[in-house]
Amino acid sequence: MRLGVIDVGSNTVHLLIFDARPGAHPMPASSFKHELRLAEHLTAEGDISAEGTETLASFAVQCLDHAADMGATTVLGFATSAIRDAGNTEAVLRRVREESGVDLQVLSGEQEARLTFLAARRWCGWSSGHLMMVDIGGGSLELAAGRDEEPDAAVSLPLGAGRLSSRLPGEVADPDDVRSLRRYVRASIGEVVPDLLIREPHKVVGTSKTMRSLARLQGAAPSGDGPFVRRTLQRDALKDWVDRLAAMPVSQRASLPGVNQGRARQILAGALVAEGAMDLLGIEELEICPWALREGVLLQFLDHLDTKGLLEIS
Repeated sequence: MRLGVIDVGSNTVHLLIFDARPGAHPMPASSFKHELRLAEHLTAEGDISAEGTETLASFAVQCLDHAADMGATTVLGFATSAIRDAGNTEAVLRRVREESGVDLQVLSGEQEARLTFLAARRWCGWSSGHLMMVDIGGGSLELAAGRDEEPDAAVSLPLGAGRLSSRLPGEVADPDDVRSLRRYVRASIGEVVPDLLIREPHKVVGTSKTMRSLARLQGAAPSGDGPFVRRTLQRDALKDWVDRLAAMPVSQRASLPGVNQGRARQILAGALVAEGAMDLLGIEELEICPWALREGVLLQFLDHLDTKGLLEIS
């Protein structure tokens, strides 16, 4: 069957079309996305603005048109922290549903962590043993660990790269702001370390665009080389890159491998989160996992085939 998954994140709204069936490896067939940056459409009251809501609803219509053109018969839609944390969540969901017919399901932070862990477990397999997963999104950081497909511990913290980038204003980050953000990140992660380190992991993986970009800075293969190339993130090299990014103008960061104009401002905040997680959790090296939340949502749907909130395209 051909399925579509619409992921409404803090940075990007992304439709991914898969060819999939229960028990089989989901194969991506088409990608369609828009860098909406919902976090930048928040009002002073914490609501998503009318412009942001209308843009999201309009792009949801385009997603359905694209899915239909690509032969998808079912579309799953979900939203994460940008909509979850907004003051007008229900109004935004209602507007999207009325205009496009897409019934977005808002995932809790813990659900994000558990579904992303499911995707990482399926990708890595049982031979990876006790698995730990680190996912840095635009709005939140998800951490999970366990031996099974259901993690023993799954937590979500408001430490997304996009969310935290507002604490590092200016073309070049102020050293005092960097120190302050580093302390905040580490204090937040420190609170959940005991839950995640009940057992020492056999394997640690990182997911998300931020993690892939940081690995690319360290010389990892570009995405065009495919998902089966091994890519890693090294803690010692990351520390060096944190210092380099902190001293580098935003405009210069955009010319780095794996960092586009839209991600240039938030890559430093993402690096600080990755560094903090690796330090506090004792991770010397993690492997980049190409599967993340979208794949987790799809895999759960295939496992049960009764997931709510799907839209049949006629």
